Amino acid sequence: MAETLLKSTTRHVRLFTARVENGDLVPDSTQLTLDLDPDNEFLWSDSSVEMIQTRFRELVDSHAGQALNDYNLRRIGTELEGCIRELLQAGTLKYNPDCRVLNYSMGLPRTPELL
Repeated sequence: MAETLLKSTTRHVRLFTARVENGDLVPDSTQLTLDLDPDNEFLWSDSSVEMIQTRFRELVDSHAGQALNDYNLRRIGTELEGCIRELLQAGTLKYNPDCRVLNYSMGLPRTPELL
């Protein structure tokens, strides 16, 4: 019987119970893989990606010993969405003006005129 791939999808975060091998997702119930901002809605600096990856590792570590189930995956994804919103509100993260659909899903951009 094939191993089941669980996933949790939010607007900017996709989590999979899988590992990446040769560019393909291979189901692995002991590992989580993060796909960050798959639609390229934001312009990411190395430091902002590292902040999200660090928070992801902290969340995974805090769930150590718990089942990798839909509920726990959604909790981690939702927490990461909150971190992305914080980065955007702090000005650390910017919307990508070349995004296919610019819908300001995390709120309007913060500009000096609006502050």
